[in-house]
Amino acid sequence: MARTTPAAPKRSARTAQAADGPAGPRRRVRPRTAILAALAVAAAALGGLVAYRSVDDGSGERPVSVDEASRLALSRLNLYQASPVKVALTAAEGGDVSVRVEGVVDYRNRRGVGRYWTTGASGPLDHGLVVWDAGGLGLAPEPAGVDGPAWKQAERVPRQGWSPRTYTADPLDAGLQLVVQLGADRPDNPLLLAQSGARRLGGERIDGRDYDRFAGPRAQGAAPDGERSPLTYWVDGEGGLRRVTMRMPGLGTPTAVEFAGQDSGAVLPEAPWLTG
Repeated sequence: MARTTPAAPKRSARTAQAADGPAGPRRRVRPRTAILAALAVAAAALGGLVAYRSVDDGSGERPVSVDEASRLALSRLNLYQASPVKVALTAAEGGDVSVRVEGVVDYRNRRGVGRYWTTGASGPLDHGLVVWDAGGLGLAPEPAGVDGPAWKQAERVPRQGWSPRTYTADPLDAGLQLVVQLGADRPDNPLLLAQSGARRLGGERIDGRDYDRFAGPRAQGAAPDGERSPLTYWVDGEGGLRRVTMRMPGLGTPTAVEFAGQDSGAVLPEAPWLTG
């Protein structure tokens, strides 16, 4: 993503307060994290509520089996091959403020684009477009008179219309950073996943499909021995990833990412990443 700082777009008093003040997605300095296991240092279904119920088989929490480790190891490759994929992220910012992002991610170039909504105890605070990649994110107002999905709206925003910044430690930033790193062009090593503390927590049925719920592997030093990873994955029988949640220090509600399948017609805009 371009590192030059363009002129910030004009915003209303409410938007400026929400975006730049304590409640909005602007306040946030967090270094980049490594993929999968290192993400443990450190998402609300797309377009509606998820219907799910527990289908725990009663076996309780335990280490993953060989088959389970293999499916967990395949989940990132499956996500990569399905991209661009639809995603919805919900992050609690504290103080009754939450941010929701709905959009698409292309794992072949590690870029995402979507709409965001910031909501507080008294109602909506701010909304707009967001683009992000492995290095940071950019915000812009939704262009007037342009309908359609976020990626189509983002095509109409010139490069100067985006306000870019690097990632910080806030839940929204951590969630976007997690989302863009979940897909990979090769499977993980299932043996290493099992040895790094991946565990089966139970099962759930979501929209008529069964998923195993896994605590992710622990990065060395990320969690004390015997404690779970902050990341939890919902993976189906073929290694399809449906949901990931990430516990954040000091927040009772984890950041949650939901995947809702391929969006084959999506084309991510080039303008935010052009450097000329």
